[in-house]
Amino acid sequence: MADQYNIEPNDAISKITTKIPCIEIGETIETIEKLLSHEANKFDTIDYVYVIDKNRVLHGVISIKKVFCSNPTVRVERVMDKDLIVAHPDTNQRKVAYLALTNGIKAIPIVDDEKRIMGIVPYDNILKIFNHEFQKEIFSAGGISAKVGDEYTTIRSTAGVMIKSRLPWLILGVFGGTVAASVISGFEEVLSQVLALAAFIPVLVYMSDAVGTQSEALIIRSIALEPKLPLKSYIIREFKIAAALALICGILISLVAAVGWTNPYLGVIVGFSMFFSIIVAVLISTLLPLGFRKLNSDPAIATGPFATMISDIATLAIYFTVAILFLEYFGVI
Repeated sequence: MADQYNIEPNDAISKITTKIPCIEIGETIETIEKLLSHEANKFDTIDYVYVIDKNRVLHGVISIKKVFCSNPTVRVERVMDKDLIVAHPDTNQRKVAYLALTNGIKAIPIVDDEKRIMGIVPYDNILKIFNHEFQKEIFSAGGISAKVGDEYTTIRSTAGVMIKSRLPWLILGVFGGTVAASVISGFEEVLSQVLALAAFIPVLVYMSDAVGTQSEALIIRSIALEPKLPLKSYIIREFKIAAALALICGILISLVAAVGWTNPYLGVIVGFSMFFSIIVAVLISTLLPLGFRKLNSDPAIATGPFATMISDIATLAIYFTVAILFLEYFGVI
């Protein structure tokens, strides 16, 4: 039955087992008990018993606990759970793990277009999927390629493999840092006239990175767990959140700069810069993964060093642009 599907390594059907207890509609709980007593060793898992008809169409599922808590003479259709959580052969494995974990079930039935059961993804495979996806996200967020050639980066990987997996993003970071340095160099005259501006570069860059990292984590998790994510409402919500966070942080840093450095001009410049840079950082961190997803690339690629580099350059550009505009307006330069 699986031959009619174009199977990919991350599809649900590649993780199934077919050795599962099934019982036909009309049978009794006693029949299940006999089945489990005499043939339990034939099954890979017996967390659930699946209720099917003569065509193997799945109609319900019964947990083993319910089997032994029910009257042996009761027919299976009276006690089975008809509210089924199922997946299809081409469902991505991360979606399968999401269905199991969010619904608190130990296995996900895989059914075809006619709702005939093909097998299940058991709990041990679900945990393996979760571990694999979690590891991949951690590697991507840290700028480490999860796979180099035919070798996966693991705790047992050689030094050469680990260097290959980490070096590309670090080289990109060098170029990004060079661009950021050139942005700062372009405003040396402004810095020489208002030296206090340099003191706030680290905090502005840090805050943009911190808020951006939060947004990256949220959007990638949402994309992974909700394939039909309502993008318009999500982006609008993130913009509102970004504006609120930017306003609070902007006011706070503005007061610190104005009072701590006894310079109201500095307070206005730093406050407005943080406001705009946080909003831009959130938009970059939210839209980049969506763009990668649109290009059918892994959204996790947009996390970590790549988004951070773009956010840092944007923050510096915003900071010095705001500084020049306000300093010229106030007649300082």
